[in-house]
Amino acid sequence: MVATSADARPAERTDNGLPSLTWLETRTRELLEQAAHGGADQAEVSLSASRALSVTARARERESVEHEGDRAASLTVYRGQRSGSASTTDLSSDGLRAALDQALTIARFTEPDDYAGLAEAELMARTRPELSLYHPWSLDAGRALDMALELEAAALDYDPRIAQTEGATVASQDGISVYGNSHGFVAGERASRHALSVQPLAKSERGMQREVAFSQARHAEDLQTLTAVGRLAAERAVSRLHAKTPPTTTASVLFTPRVARGLWGHLIGAISGGALYRNASFLKDKIDQSIAVPTLTLSQHPHRPRGLASAAFDGDGVATTERTLVEDGVLRGYVLSAYTARRLGLTSTGNAGGVFNLDVAPGSEDFDALVAGMGRGLVVTELMGQGVNLVNGDYSRGAAGFWVENGEIAYPVENATIAGNLADMYRDIAALGSDVDLGAALRTPSVLIGSMTIAGQ
Repeated sequence: MVATSADARPAERTDNGLPSLTWLETRTRELLEQAAHGGADQAEVSLSASRALSVTARARERESVEHEGDRAASLTVYRGQRSGSASTTDLSSDGLRAALDQALTIARFTEPDDYAGLAEAELMARTRPELSLYHPWSLDAGRALDMALELEAAALDYDPRIAQTEGATVASQDGISVYGNSHGFVAGERASRHALSVQPLAKSERGMQREVAFSQARHAEDLQTLTAVGRLAAERAVSRLHAKTPPTTTASVLFTPRVARGLWGHLIGAISGGALYRNASFLKDKIDQSIAVPTLTLSQHPHRPRGLASAAFDGDGVATTERTLVEDGVLRGYVLSAYTARRLGLTSTGNAGGVFNLDVAPGSEDFDALVAGMGRGLVVTELMGQGVNLVNGDYSRGAAGFWVENGEIAYPVENATIAGNLADMYRDIAALGSDVDLGAALRTPSVLIGSMTIAGQ
């Protein structure tokens, strides 16, 4: 092992209590050098640290104050085609060296994998766009509690039928991370994330309904107001009182933005390398083929300033790029890491770890126009269960929302099940709304599916 003078020093710290970026980068380079001296042909290292404050109010009083700190290191070494990985939460010199020794030992005994190894050197991210991800919030526990109380009050005071809440939370997190590998690539990033959430319960003589609303952003100034979040959650809860079970039928289904994200999450899962090389996707071998209606376009925007999923490089150090995954209903690209790309005989798309800020191109009709146009069917605002099979596309989920008759919302719905096949659903998109939810990493409007099976009474 190679020792340095830094080994005897504690971690340098920034004003917010986290290790400095310079210190983490230095430790990363040291570990990569130590891995080479230990016999590794290649190695990669990820170091991270974060701190968080979360304050929750309930029944107009403080319920909890949580201060959290996290430290993590992940190391992978390669001896030829054999690899070994280890992780630790101890970022001291002894802790990191112990993890590296463990990884080197594991690599001596694992089976060779022809696809193992770092991403190609020429794919590394050599430029760093300004992403504006780090906006720490000077928020102490007292101020956070005041805000949580105000947030809960906005929900409780909206309507006398809001009987209580399951808590209103104000949270803030700052983090720092560094990734490096044997190609000489070492890069880090500071990032912050702040959030508001509240979960009210509405009560009537016929029962109770629970709902939620939240807002999250990199910068506190981009959060919705406390009043807006609280009132939205209460409005949602009250609107679901006196819910009924819908009829069993075949009809249109309108996914609101917060549940429509799941539809695109399933699509991304089906075009991701892991599912593809395992032959576990209904979208395998569909590149440059039509998989959806011509109105559907999905694009990735990893360099969006303050984006919730912005990144200059992926988990392999590969540069991220603007990409169109689905263009006018035609599949244009897969979502691949270095490893899964090799398994498929392809090149990494810079998506180790997933997609970065996915946008669904909106339509021209607002939510009310979509409801009016669907005639009869179900507006879905909540989904339950995990009944999705990416091998064949079969889809079945528990659902709640609102029943529509003659183009108007008739009553709230619970205890429903919607079923179909994802391949058919993407081809049966009757309309995309203009009501894009901008407060998420996956920005989507409402999505109207022309026909699905609805199981109820």
